[in-house]
Amino acid sequence: QVQVVESGGGLVRPGGSLRLACTASTKLFSIYTMAWYRQVPGKQRELVALINTVGFTNYTDSVKGRFTISRDNAKYTANLQMNSLKPEDTALYLCHAARNNGRVNYWGQGTQVTVSS
Repeated sequence: QVQVVESGGGLVRPGGSLRLACTASTKLFSIYTMAWYRQVPGKQRELVALINTVGFTNYTDSVKGRFTISRDNAKYTANLQMNSLKPEDTALYLCHAARNNGRVNYWGQGTQVTVSS
C-alpha cells in the first residue's frame, strides 16, 4: 500500500503564493503520473494539474499561468507552486498517484487552501 501525504496548505491573502508538496511512499515513484485535484463542498472534484512520467504537464484553464506542477523523483515528491492566488482557488487540495493506466492509484487526505483577505 502506497501512502500519499500532502502538505503546505494554509491561509493566504489574494495575490499571495503557496507551495504544496505531495510525497508518495514508493520506490516506484518515477513510474507514477502525479496529479493535484481540488474539492469544494457541493461541487465536483476538479483536476487542477498533472505531470506524467516524462514530465509532460497539463493544467485546468483557470490556473494556467499561475500554477506550476513539478516532480522530484529522487525525493518521491510532486509539488504545486501556486501564485497569484484568488478566492476562488479556495478548496481542499488532494494529491493523486496513478500507474498502469490508472488501474493502480492512490489518494492523499488533502490539504486545505484558503484564499481570503
